Amino acid sequence: MNELQGKRVAVTGGASGIGAAAARRMAAEGARVAILDVDMEKAESVAREVEGRAYATDVRDLATVKSAMDAAAAWMSGLDVLVNNAGVGNFQLLDDHKPEVWQKVIDVNLTGAYHGIIAAVPLMRKSGGGAIVNNSSGSGVRPTRGELPYSAAKAGVIALTQGAAQEYGPTIRVNCVSPGLVRTPMSEALFKIPGILDPVLTSTPLERTGTAEEVADAIAFLASDRAKFITGQNLVIDGGMGLAQAGIDDTLRKLLVMMKGTGR
Repeated sequence: MNELQGKRVAVTGGASGIGAAAARRMAAEGARVAILDVDMEKAESVAREVEGRAYATDVRDLATVKSAMDAAAAWMSGLDVLVNNAGVGNFQLLDDHKPEVWQKVIDVNLTGAYHGIIAAVPLMRKSGGGAIVNNSSGSGVRPTRGELPYSAAKAGVIALTQGAAQEYGPTIRVNCVSPGLVRTPMSEALFKIPGILDPVLTSTPLERTGTAEEVADAIAFLASDRAKFITGQNLVIDGGMGLAQAGIDDTLRKLLVMMKGTGR
């Protein structure tokens, strides 16, 4: 439909997973796309696919982010859209997390989003405005056991999104998406353990996990003019998984089956 025709887009963490899917979707909609990632080999591969360019970027370092964003904007003659997607996780109990691991998770997921915003905003203002879409997580809406640094960082991304929407309107819109369980390189290990995801499928109304492409669809929408009156919002993309009440939902499910079986 070419709803992003002519838009100039930068995607952090665009070398794989949701970032790569967003880059492909936006290019398919007519956008020019720059891939900003610490993994240049994969970034260049995605850039070739979308006829874009890749820029080495460690989102933890503001100078690097600004340099890459400026170079991307120079190549595209401006910047209209930023997808703040770069992220990293770690799975351990909170008291097993070493301080340096905590710091890395916070720095990449939360501080990296902050760096992306402050590097992009001056460029968007020069272009007359724009849209920022941050990638949070369902873990930022409800913290997940074993991922508390990640959950805390992603909760911060939601707050950052809402505050930035207030500060940068009316010319720049800021929204975020919060995916549930989506198959990406970050979550791949879970999918390789037989039966481990059965409780997720049971508690999810759509009875499946998501795809990076489905999240990319939502990101492209929020970046497009179809969402021109939407800002400061967090769009949860989890197939309804977050609706279940922990502990009681499965009990009630079994009770309803029993009632139905007795004709009630």
